[in-house]
Amino acid sequence: MRKASLAPAVLALLLAGCDRPPPSAKGIDSDNPLEVAARQRGVVHAGTSSPVGVFERIHDLGRDAMCVVPDGDGKWRFAVTAAFGTKLSCTASGTMSREGDALRMRFAGTDGCDALVHEEEDELRLPGRLPPQCARLCPERASLSGLRLPRASWSADDAKDLRIVDRQGNMVHPCGG
Repeated sequence: MRKASLAPAVLALLLAGCDRPPPSAKGIDSDNPLEVAARQRGVVHAGTSSPVGVFERIHDLGRDAMCVVPDGDGKWRFAVTAAFGTKLSCTASGTMSREGDALRMRFAGTDGCDALVHEEEDELRLPGRLPPQCARLCPERASLSGLRLPRASWSADDAKDLRIVDRQGNMVHPCGG
């Protein structure tokens, strides 16, 4: 008896959905002030394939972080730090450009040290092996190989405000200004 009384209610709900108008082809109202503010603060993705923003992960050994800011048409500059404990970390910077579906990172001060990186599921993924010239980026046994950084923001302002510790132990804004 109970099953028979539920069937008409379920059928009525399903048919009620048929009266809805089709979704708008326009999609998101990009002029909506709330949408504009959310994009400016990096809360939502602006819908571009730009790597601009902050990538960051906090883990047991410290903090890995990267900022990316525009540096001309289709080019960007970045700074990255990876912690391997309280006394061991890598800090590097350089430029980035689009190469197909990936990004080519060229590390400053190390000829031949570049890597093709991918952003998948809002995570920037460096390859598991970097060229031998990249060994100079990090002290001792540390390496940026295989580094994965989840996206924390799409905002250039957040990227400019990101603070990391440089090689001399000073807190700096490597992507600022």
